[in-house]
Amino acid sequence: MVSATDLWQQVSEKIKPVVSGQTYATWFDPIRGMVIDDGTLTLEVPSRFYYEWIDTHYRSLILDKIREVSGSECDLKYSVVVGDVRGVGEETGVSEGVDMDGVRPRYYDRGSKLNKRYTFDSFVEGPNNQLAKAGAVSVADGPGQTSFNPLLIYGGVGLGKTHLLQAIGNAVLGTNVRAGVHYTTSEKFTLDFISAIQNNKTSDFSSRYRGAGLLLVDDIQFLQKKEQTQEQFFHTFNELYQQGKQIVLTTDRHPRELYGLKDRLVSRFQSGLIVDIQAPNLETRIAILQRKSEEDGLDIPYEITEFIATNIRSNIRELEGALIKLLAYSSLSHADITLDLAKRALRETLGKSAESGITIDDVIRRVSSLTAIPENKLIGKGRKMEVAHARQMAMYLCREMVGASLENIGLHFGGRDHTTVIHACRTVRMKMKADREFKGRMETIQMKLAA
Repeated sequence: MVSATDLWQQVSEKIKPVVSGQTYATWFDPIRGMVIDDGTLTLEVPSRFYYEWIDTHYRSLILDKIREVSGSECDLKYSVVVGDVRGVGEETGVSEGVDMDGVRPRYYDRGSKLNKRYTFDSFVEGPNNQLAKAGAVSVADGPGQTSFNPLLIYGGVGLGKTHLLQAIGNAVLGTNVRAGVHYTTSEKFTLDFISAIQNNKTSDFSSRYRGAGLLLVDDIQFLQKKEQTQEQFFHTFNELYQQGKQIVLTTDRHPRELYGLKDRLVSRFQSGLIVDIQAPNLETRIAILQRKSEEDGLDIPYEITEFIATNIRSNIRELEGALIKLLAYSSLSHADITLDLAKRALRETLGKSAESGITIDDVIRRVSSLTAIPENKLIGKGRKMEVAHARQMAMYLCREMVGASLENIGLHFGGRDHTTVIHACRTVRMKMKADREFKGRMETIQMKLAA
């Protein structure tokens, strides 16, 4: 039988090509395989920060690679590195061989599949999510008893949809442990359905899902183009709705934009309350980072949280990831957390803006000034040729000079998709090659920004 060390070595080699070099060095290289026991691989990690980040962002990837290497399913546990280690703002005092996987049972409910850390109290409310939270709280107070059935929460990646979804389940379980809360993803629903067909257990599948007192389904957009699964979900939805059971769904866009879903299913989704979650403003982003620091017993200087919040606008997950990455960098380099350290640690995440001081807003202001196109039009929905060209120039400069991510640029320019940013950058590059005057104009803007 392969050892835990050898298994993790093979798994990490499979992971290395699919993540960036810095991501691998920061998050995977410090991990060690400890033991395999009863189908569970225990990994040694430097701190609980590693546990949280790895388990939240890369658990599926690790499990997929374990399955690829070993040919069988395997569960994961984590153990904090032994010795006098400072983690989560406190001394763990872990002695060798002590299993620290208590983190998982304490926060993960195997019955409902909920993460107990997702509560309304831990959800940072701001102008971007007030209506969504109010709707979620109302549903949790009286599941199936309001007109908010189904409740559908939509918004971009990492904005808190899953947090609110699971907070509803945790709140309901807090008042009634027999409420029959069932959390799943549309992908898991599909896999369960396929498995039921393969094993002639479709009746068991139907009974399990249609017997839920509260059904929480994450990322419903992944049902697109899966016609047979949609049919099964439609009947499950109808059965629960007729029984007065509460249904809560999340998706990455408004139901009207979910192409590949049957009209009658979309109609059901729109029959209750639809609320959106938008990207948080600066104050809310700072509050999120401060809450995260307080929860983990950390004392992060305000100037650093403001620095991170100012430069990262795309989503909450990336915000928290930047904070965890900073803490890991500080721990591994044995250095105090300062603004200079933050700029070095987050160079890959923040792009060139971490060092140059140039922001996306700076680019927008400069392009607006030089093209005489108001900023609100530059980031708005207008499609006039001169506006579109100026917007493409600004997007290109944000990519080249700020080094911002495609998603972050798209967010600043009216919430546009990353493919729009790619197209803009490609268009500007081609025009710079073909038009010498245009190239000179772009270089002038770049010099003025750099100055």
